[in-house]
Amino acid sequence: MWQRGGRWYGVPMTNLRLEELSAANVVAANGMTLKRGQEAFLAANAKLEEFVNTQSAWQRVIFDGDEPVAYVMANFDAEVDRDEYRSSILRMYVAGEAQRRGVGTFTVDQVAQEAKRLGFDSVYAVWEEDDLGPGNFFQAVGFEIIGENEYGESIGRKSL
Repeated sequence: MWQRGGRWYGVPMTNLRLEELSAANVVAANGMTLKRGQEAFLAANAKLEEFVNTQSAWQRVIFDGDEPVAYVMANFDAEVDRDEYRSSILRMYVAGEAQRRGVGTFTVDQVAQEAKRLGFDSVYAVWEEDDLGPGNFFQAVGFEIIGENEYGESIGRKSL
């Protein structure tokens, strides 16, 4: 256990790696469970498809050794009409037992590295504000709230 900012965290995970979402790991990724109540914050594909082509999204499963601990779907497309979806984390979740162990930070860092490699100067995330939602996490890893969308969700931007 370790403490940061007055909060206790579990043992950090040190064997984290990314794998592209594939037929070989999709079942494992779908088998991860969130903490109770967090599933309400996963964006529906239909809503995302209003703004981006989710079929060409950058999708990765994060493993700790052989165990899947997170999933991320990001979009990198300079031609998208709205800034918050050009270089954006569209969906991200960390398995309940892996939360507060550095997995989310690792995942955001990997998305940021890919965005920078592709020439973007920032990454965006959109989330619904709530005690169980991801807002506090995104702000803790460097996203600044810059506005709100038509659904009342917060738009955050992380400069690279």
